[in-house]
Amino acid sequence: MTLESLKNQFPAALEYLAQIFFIERDNDVVPNSVLAARLNVTRPAVSQAVGRLKKLGLVLQKRYGAIELSAKGRGLAEKTVRRHFLLEHLLVRALGYPWDKSDAEAVNLQASLSDELTAHLLRRFDNPSTCPHGNPLPGSSLEREYLSAPALVEAKVGTSIKIIRITEEGELIDGMLSFCQENGLEPGAKVKIVSQSETETVCLGGTGELAIPVEFSTRIRWQACD
Repeated sequence: MTLESLKNQFPAALEYLAQIFFIERDNDVVPNSVLAARLNVTRPAVSQAVGRLKKLGLVLQKRYGAIELSAKGRGLAEKTVRRHFLLEHLLVRALGYPWDKSDAEAVNLQASLSDELTAHLLRRFDNPSTCPHGNPLPGSSLEREYLSAPALVEAKVGTSIKIIRITEEGELIDGMLSFCQENGLEPGAKVKIVSQSETETVCLGGTGELAIPVEFSTRIRWQACD
């Protein structure tokens, strides 16, 4: 089964597989409710989609249990994610497409990318370890380190940090990528934590002092720096 044939058979399948992969990678388990929230659909819609994926042998789920990728499903999910991330690099680095819009555009293109072009893009962009938003490619040497990195909301006041990742969940939150781009909160940016509260993280960076809503700061990952 190819990604293109799967998309023709079940248009939403690739996005379901990718998000199941992301949630499982970050959280270990994938409840229907979490997947529904991630995809902004109803729980009945998730149940119906998962039923179709089960018939195709791509996911496993016991009654009222968490969703799991089958070996076949995991292979297709990783292939989808890898193509998606490489398309983001193509859009941002080669075509100058806006960083904050590349994720949504890559979703539209990922099923059409051939294996040959995927291999070419890997070489063209020197086998990148992450997507432009800092999320590690499946099997990347940085995968474990970046997935375990703390959230910005956890950084202590006075700490100087380097942003390394905007989580996949964060990429789907309306306005978050635009906010990050407008305020220089991209991977590699360095800021100092000024204050933390229940509603915001305030930091000092290249654009001055900035208040980051907690909805965003919980989905930004960092490393300590000098």
